[in-house]
Formats: sequence, C-alpha cells, structure tokens
Amino acid sequence: MKLLTALLGLLYPPKCPFCGQVLERGEAGMCALCQGDLPWTDGPGGPMAGCDACLSPLWYRDGVREGVHRYKFNGGAAHAALFGELMAQCLSDRWDGGVDLVTWAPLHPKRRKQRGYDQAELLARRVGEAAALPVAPTLEKIRAAGEQSRLQSEEDRRANIAGAYRALPGLDLAGKRVVLVDDVVTTGSTLGECAACLRSAGAEAVVGLTLARARR
Repeated sequence: MKLLTALLGLLYPPKCPFCGQVLERGEAGMCALCQGDLPWTDGPGGPMAGCDACLSPLWYRDGVREGVHRYKFNGGAAHAALFGELMAQCLSDRWDGGVDLVTWAPLHPKRRKQRGYDQAELLARRVGEAAALPVAPTLEKIRAAGEQSRLQSEEDRRANIAGAYRALPGLDLAGKRVVLVDDVVTTGSTLGECAACLRSAGAEAVVGLTLARARR
C-alpha cells in the first residue's frame, strides 16, 4: 500500500488548489506563497439571507476563484479536505452560539450525477470531521435551476432559485442550531432559500458557512 501511494504521488503529485503549482516537500494542502497572499476575510459575518450569521474564510477573487473552479469543474474533489479545514477554523473562530448539526445546500440529482460528487456535501462532511460535529442531509433540490454563477442581478438569482429546495420528509430540527454549508456566497439567494426550509423544520438558528464570499 505504501508503494502504491508513493507511485501515485509520483504520477499525480499534489498541487496547490489556488495556483495549480506542485506542492514542495513539507507543504500541506496549499503552497506557502498562496497561504500568505490569499484574500482572507476578517471579523464576524453578520446576519444575511435568513441566516443568523454568514461566515467565510476567503474573498471570492483571484486565486480563490480559480481554486473553486478547479474544485467544482475540474475533478478537484480532493481539495475538499483543505477547504473544509479552513471553513471549520473560520466557524470556530467566529461563531460562539453553539452547533448541533452541519448540513449542506445540495445539488440536484441530475447535476450530481454529471459532476460525480456534490461539492457542498464534501465540504460539509470535512467541516464536521474537523470540528467533531455531526453531519446529516436535511434538504433536497427538487428543481434543476440554472447555474447561479451565470446570473448577474440579485433579482434574477432569487427568481432562479425560488422553490428549488425543500426539507426532507419528516425532518424535525426543533431547537437545533444548524450550520448550512455551500461553496460560495454571492447574493445569498441559495442560502436564503435553504435557511427558510431549515427554519420551517424548526431550526432555532442557521449559520451560513462557505469557503468564499463575493464582494457586493
């Protein structure tokens, strides 16, 4: 097994998700240059889109944008490990209201089949692992809305995603404090729709947690 791992490492050396460079010995997850130059956010995230707080460790620009694209569209599922750890640390640093459950804004089944994985689910599961929190599905996407990233205006994004999600049948979140994970927040339309579904199932608090936040 160790030999196989070593051979795979030679054939497919780990790369920094943000700049695409092969990682040097001793670099874990991302290269030292990106770690110093990434657009880190600071301070607590205030209420947004029906969430009691909306937290993100990074701004969605430059290398972060490229990293998200590699993760979602170029088969970069392995980057979920690093991204989830960054998000878990952000949650620990900036939210002190307690957490009972981590969940995610799911892809439509058709989109998940095309991509091969649900990027938000992978992030949520890594956040739960890193923060020692339970993770479970709570929502389903019942309408295959178009890509939010292709829409510019807040009104178009809200209309595109309206009614696209619902809580899983029988879901009971009474009194629960829920962390809702997605990859990027722009206008908050997706988080808002999902947060409303979670509250309809009884959630006491909903905290949006994404890898990156677009400036608006």
